[in-house]
Formats: sequence, C-alpha cells, structure tokens
Amino acid sequence: MNSGKLKIMANQSEKEIKQPVSPTIESREEPTPKEKNATLNPGDVVDESKSVEEKAKQVAVDSPDITGEHITVPTYFVVDEPDGEQKPLHHVKDAEEISDVIRQARTDEDGNRTWR
Repeated sequence: MNSGKLKIMANQSEKEIKQPVSPTIESREEPTPKEKNATLNPGDVVDESKSVEEKAKQVAVDSPDITGEHITVPTYFVVDEPDGEQKPLHHVKDAEEISDVIRQARTDEDGNRTWR
C-alpha cells in the first residue's frame, strides 16, 4: 500500500511546474502603462473632449483601501461657478482649485472660517 503512494508521488514530482515570477516582455499579454506612455492610473487620464456629464461619471479609483473599506474617487469634481455654469475639476490637475472651493464652502458671510 505504501509503495503505491510513493509511486504516485514520484510521478507527480516528475512534472515540472512553471510559475511566472518575472515574466519576460515577450510573454506578457498587455504592455505596461509605461510602455503605453500612460499614467499609472487610467482614471487619471484627462480627456478634454468629454462633456461635463461624461466627466462627472469618470472614476479614478474604485477599490478597497488598506483597511479593506471600498472607496470610490471621481476623476472630476463638478463645482458650480458664480455665473451658474458647472465646471469639472480634475482631482489631480486641479487639486489646488478643489481645495479653494472646499475652503470657500467652510467660510461664513464675513469670510470667517467655520469648523464643523
């Protein structure tokens, strides 16, 4: 009975198992972002030809964070301008302007910051 088990194990060890630890460029199915000359995050790509509505739906991040909580970050934050127009602000390219909008939202009529 033991000799049968040993024979099976011997046959299994004869099979070579190949695992892709560091695949060669030729063996990869898809080029890396660097090879495509793209950003690391496809959601960060700025496409000026899109409408405000299309930009509002674009997602930059849609994955769990380090704690396991699922987070979704839009690529564009759409803000209302004083003239009533809506303006899409890119979460990376326009980060400073987004911060300004948030600061404005946290001030009262006299310009004093309010903390919540």
